[in-house]
Amino acid sequence: MGFRSMKLATWIAVAILVTGTAASAYAEEPPKGWWQQITINAFASASYTWNFNNPSTNLNQLRAFDYDHNSIRIDAAELVVQKAVAAKGDFGFRIDMAMGAVAKIAAARGLFRDPATGIAGDFDLQQAFASYIIPVGRGLRVDAGKFVTPVGAEFIDGYDGYNDNFSRSLLFTWAIPFTHTGFKLSYPFSDKLTAMVMLVNGWDNVVDNNSAKSFGVSFTFTPIGPLAIYLNYIGGPERDHQDSDFRHLVDLGVVYHLGSRLTLTLNADYGNDTNAIAPAAAAPGIPTPMAPDPVAVAGAATNAQWVGVALYVRVQASKRFAAIARGEIFWDLDGFRTGVQQRIMELTLTPELKITDALVLRGELRIDQSDQGVFTRSDGATTRKYQPTIALNALYAF
Repeated sequence: MGFRSMKLATWIAVAILVTGTAASAYAEEPPKGWWQQITINAFASASYTWNFNNPSTNLNQLRAFDYDHNSIRIDAAELVVQKAVAAKGDFGFRIDMAMGAVAKIAAARGLFRDPATGIAGDFDLQQAFASYIIPVGRGLRVDAGKFVTPVGAEFIDGYDGYNDNFSRSLLFTWAIPFTHTGFKLSYPFSDKLTAMVMLVNGWDNVVDNNSAKSFGVSFTFTPIGPLAIYLNYIGGPERDHQDSDFRHLVDLGVVYHLGSRLTLTLNADYGNDTNAIAPAAAAPGIPTPMAPDPVAVAGAATNAQWVGVALYVRVQASKRFAAIARGEIFWDLDGFRTGVQQRIMELTLTPELKITDALVLRGELRIDQSDQGVFTRSDGATTRKYQPTIALNALYAF
């Protein structure tokens, strides 16, 4: 090989080395700073609901967020800022700011709900917590702050998930809490079993209403791919200035996927609040010759109980269209939750059309039925035992 050939070969080798080094440097970018890992997402939902009872109050009874009759309204407008955690040693946070009907109903006492009047506005700090995954075993996750409850088959909609039905179930509205403030620890024991424990102020309280705390434990079990089982318990005193009478809540959820097009979900709740029912008013005894003026006798306080079961069927007819049916029954055995001792049943049918992956349109037909006359009529003076409604909902998440 001549000098010119050797020189050309040398330059080619140098060029390849420099090009390869530059490409390698470009591929191995330095890790992002924590501020570069922050994401911002949003969710918005609007709807219209018509109540065939045409209530004089323009309010739908026993509903959570869809309480307005004959009104186009903003259900929720939410902004989420977060730094997610996934690996051991990760530190992050999440802040959910919510506006609309969801804020009026789900706001916790002591933050954006006045603890004295119980009135909430149109804004709520729905979640605000810090997270850290302790590098122990598979990774022990710690969350501290305000977060949505792990209980129930339904949840407060957001950019990262929304319920199959537009309206909320009776169990979501009356059987369980919305949020908690405190600490929770989560640990995946295996690919099939995850456990969580929490210590919180109680149900929907940022500022505690008594001196005691509530605790909870949850298990998520996925024995086989299409089956998931959830078991939750929350216990602790929940009434104002009462530190000894426990409220117990047990929640069970079972989700089963029959192929890619059919999903069945079962949810059941049982609640018991110790001594929550005030004693009966004192009643005079029966006069006798030995006691012509007997002392009045009062009853004892009793426990409040509520029970509910809901079944969901989701049929994914195509990539863009699905149909969902929900049927449930809820017993307010002592009138402690709804204010009336009653048995309520409801059936909901919801067609869902995904215009895009982010934009969803839903219709809804729902019928509530109680064994008591609790649903307002147009004259305002009489009531019915049933309440049929239709609704149209549009939501957007990104």
